[in-house]
Amino acid sequence: MQTPHIIGWGHTPFGKLDAIDLEQLFRDCTFPALALAGLEPQDLDGVFIGTFNGGFVPQDFGGAIAGVAIPELRFTPSVRMENACATGSAAIWAALDALESGRMKRVLVVGYEKMNTLPSQQIGEVLLKCSYVKEEGDTPGGFAGVFGKIASGYFERFGDQSDALASISAKNHRNGVNNPYAHMKRDLGFDFCRTPSDKNPFVAGPLKRSDCSLVSDGAAALVLSTEPSSSAQVPAIRWRSRTQVNDFLPLSRRDPTRFEGATRAWAKGLDTSQSSLGDLQFVETHDCFTIAELLEYEAMGLAPHGQGARVILDGVSTMAGSLPINPSGGLKSRGHPIGATGVSQHVMAAMQLSGTAGNMQVANARRGAVFNMGGAAVANYLSILEAA
Repeated sequence: MQTPHIIGWGHTPFGKLDAIDLEQLFRDCTFPALALAGLEPQDLDGVFIGTFNGGFVPQDFGGAIAGVAIPELRFTPSVRMENACATGSAAIWAALDALESGRMKRVLVVGYEKMNTLPSQQIGEVLLKCSYVKEEGDTPGGFAGVFGKIASGYFERFGDQSDALASISAKNHRNGVNNPYAHMKRDLGFDFCRTPSDKNPFVAGPLKRSDCSLVSDGAAALVLSTEPSSSAQVPAIRWRSRTQVNDFLPLSRRDPTRFEGATRAWAKGLDTSQSSLGDLQFVETHDCFTIAELLEYEAMGLAPHGQGARVILDGVSTMAGSLPINPSGGLKSRGHPIGATGVSQHVMAAMQLSGTAGNMQVANARRGAVFNMGGAAVANYLSILEAA
């Protein structure tokens, strides 16, 4: 079985993009990806689209957007995938399955979302659909409220972690300054992130505004192939392993202070790739809220349960540390357009491994990982990637 490769990528700026429709978002990430791959639309065997929607826009049937946006794709098989905040990774996994089966040789993956189409309260209601609505659908504060409860439980069990959360936020905002695609390119600093204020109020439990990812619009694209392309303008990137592990949707059925599904995904993914954390030069991880990144430190094995704070406080996850985490600024700074996020994370990793990450570049990046999750660590996806 051939190992699929990333041979091209594209990325729109993330932000509040009122004047850009879905078709333009699709084109704005797809044409740069095809150009890097040295391909034309008609060279593609299939299109895999990730969009959550859930009511953000009236237009559903996302798989059909490809042919509307790019008429040359009119007769190309296209399908839409959805898996909450891991929707982008779900689209990538479906594309990889098609390649590994031999059914297709070159495919396009696009993740997109327009979230800033609704008032804030309605956006929160849409996002709560990613929780177990029977039990969590009336959580005050929306999905921030769900993670606020997780943070409160962690604080009660292991003590106040506010310094660690503020440090994670400050780190990711500092990194995001160097990301040309980031929604917020502003170094907020530790003091701002640590101190409640009119500009940084508490949102849910111990989480402040600076602990929450941004409501963003945007799109990202990957061109995948069963083999490297001689026409590509960038080095090919390949998977050493890919892993998906699911967990219970209701938080009531598990320990909310542990991301057990994520822990299993990391253990399996590292084992399958014959890697250790020491073999990685960077990680792009799913920091929808700062408490999520803290728990993911523990899930990946950087610290025991309850001691994740020391990873950031000791500087391990900073750009100067032994394992830079979210050198792109993460969801916290880059933004979190739901369907685009998983694809965006893989674009950021491909840029690192191809040495084209500009001011975000981690020195000597040869192998890295992407962790993307749907819901509160319910659908857990891990990619271990390396330069081909």
